[in-house]
Amino acid sequence: MAEEECTHECSSCGVAGCGDRTVAGPTTLQTDAHSNIKRVIGVVSGKGGVGKSLVTSLLASQMQKRGFKVGILDADVTGPSIPKTFGIHGHVVADIDGIFPAETESGIKVMSVNLLLPEEDAPVAWRGPVVSGIISQFWGETHWGDIDYLFVDMPPGTSDVFLTVFQSLPVDGIVTVSAPQELVAMIVGKAVNLAHSLNVPVIGLVENMAYFPCDECGKKHYIFGDPQGEDVAKKYDIPAYATLPIDPQFARLCDEGKVEEYEIGDALDCIIEQVEAAKREEK
Repeated sequence: MAEEECTHECSSCGVAGCGDRTVAGPTTLQTDAHSNIKRVIGVVSGKGGVGKSLVTSLLASQMQKRGFKVGILDADVTGPSIPKTFGIHGHVVADIDGIFPAETESGIKVMSVNLLLPEEDAPVAWRGPVVSGIISQFWGETHWGDIDYLFVDMPPGTSDVFLTVFQSLPVDGIVTVSAPQELVAMIVGKAVNLAHSLNVPVIGLVENMAYFPCDECGKKHYIFGDPQGEDVAKKYDIPAYATLPIDPQFARLCDEGKVEEYEIGDALDCIIEQVEAAKREEK
C-alpha cells in the first residue's frame, strides 16, 4: 500500500508521525518593505453588536483630524463594515510586491476583505485558519507606507483571529468596547484577561449606547440600564473609559459612508490620550 501523503488538513490528518512534529511558538510578522507602522491598536469586544467598528471608525477619524497618519486593518473578515462606513467601494489594486490599500476622503488607509470580493454582499464562508491567514497577508503584503497609528478592527470574541493578531502583530494596546449591561461587562473580562496573558496592555474601555439624550429636554435616558463602564474599568484596572450615546445621526452618516463628518467632541479624548501613549509590554 502506498504511503499516505500529508494533505495539510490537520483536522483529518492520518499520516504516521505527523502529530510528533514540534510547532514553533508565535513570531512577530514583518510588514512589507513599503511600510513603516509605528503603533498598532486593537479594538476588541467580547461579543458582537456593541459597536466595535463604530469605535474603530471614530478613533481613526479623530486621530487623522489631529494630524496623524492613520490606517485601519479590518480583521472582522466575515462581517466587514469599515469600507461601507467610510464610503469606500470597488476593489483595491496590487503590484507584484503586494496590495495598495484604499483611502478615505481624509486619507485614512483601509484594508478589508470586502475590497477583494466580487460583490460587497458576497458571503465569506471561510474556516478559522483561512481567516487567520488573510489577516497575516493584510499585515505583511499591504503597502501601508508611513503609518503613525494602525487600528485593527477585530471580530467579536476571543477565537483564532484574536490569537493570530495578538501573537503575530506588534500590538501596542487594545481598546475594548462594551454596552451598559452586566452580561456584557462580564464578557469584557474574557478579552481583557486574554490580552493580559499575551502581555498586551488594555488602554481603554468605551461603553457604547450608554444613554439616549432627549433632543427636547436634554435629559439622558439610560435605555439599557445604569452605565457599567466606570465599575468595569476599575475592576480590570483599565486606565481610561468613555461613554458614547445612542445617536441617530451617527447611524445615518455610517449608512451614507460619511463617518468622518461626525463630530464627537471630547467624548473620546481620554481614550485617545492613552492611545498616543500606548507601548507594547516587553515579553
